[in-house]
Amino acid sequence: MLATRLAGILPQLSEKEAIESAAITSVSDHGLDTQQWRMRPFRSPHHTATAAAMVGGGSNPKPGEISLAHHGVLFLDELPEFERRVLEVLREPLESGTVTISRATRRAEYPAKFQFLAAMNPCPCGHFGNPRGVCRCTSDKIRRYLLKLSGPFIDRIDMHVDVPSMTQEELRNIPDDKSEPSEIVRKRVISTMQHQIKTRGKCNSLLNPKELETAICFEPGAEDFILAVLEKLKFSARAYHRILRVSRTIADLEGCQQVKQAHLAEALSYRRLERMLMQVA
Repeated sequence: MLATRLAGILPQLSEKEAIESAAITSVSDHGLDTQQWRMRPFRSPHHTATAAAMVGGGSNPKPGEISLAHHGVLFLDELPEFERRVLEVLREPLESGTVTISRATRRAEYPAKFQFLAAMNPCPCGHFGNPRGVCRCTSDKIRRYLLKLSGPFIDRIDMHVDVPSMTQEELRNIPDDKSEPSEIVRKRVISTMQHQIKTRGKCNSLLNPKELETAICFEPGAEDFILAVLEKLKFSARAYHRILRVSRTIADLEGCQQVKQAHLAEALSYRRLERMLMQVA
C-alpha cells in the first residue's frame, strides 16, 4: 500500500518526460494508454519475472519493465524471492539510467531512469525481530535468505527503512496529526525539487560526484564526523556519495543551506540492510 502511494507524491511528468515515456510504451507490447498521459508509470512485476522481462529482449528487442518504469516507479515486492540473476541485471541500469540489449542482428538502447522501490520480510517466516511474533527460522536459514541479495546490489539502494508491524489497536487508533494526505506531501516534494533545480540546475539524484561535492556545504565538524564513520563501517565510495545525496536532500527538505551532522546521521541510519549483510557474509 505504501509503495503504490509513492507515485502519487511525485510531480506530474513534464512535457518532455511524458513524450519519452509514451514513446517507450508505444513500442512495447502494452500499447499507449492516453488516459495515463503525464502520469508517472508504476510497474510492479511478479517475483517470477525473468531477466529478459525485466530488462527487455526478443529477436526484435522490446523494452522491459525497467524501461516501462522510465521517469516513474519500479516496485519489486518480496525482493529475495526474485532470482539473483534477475536482480543482478538491475545493477548497471540503476547506475547509468540506460539499458543496452544486444542480439545477433540488432542492438537497442532504452532509457531506464526510474525510482526503485522494493519490499522484503526480515526472514522467510517474516517474524524475525517482531516482539509480538515467534520466528521459526534458524540463524543459518536467515543468513541464506539475506545473502540472496548481493552487496553491490544493495549498495545501489539509497535508503533501507524498517516498517514494524502494528497491532489491531494501533491501526484503529492512529491520531489524525500522525498522518498526512498525499497531496500535502506532494507539495513539499515539488517545492524541494524546484529548489534543487533552481540552485543546482538539476535534482540531487542527477548530480555527479564533482557537482555533489560542490553542492555539499558542511557545518563545522560534520565532514570529520562522516569520514570517521565511513572509515569505521568500511562503506564503499558509491555508498559515500549516496549518503551525501540523501543528507543534502534531507537538509533541503528542512530548508537548511548547510548539511548538519544530524542530517548525515539520519542518512547513515538508512543503510541498515547493508550493515546486516556485512555481518552475515
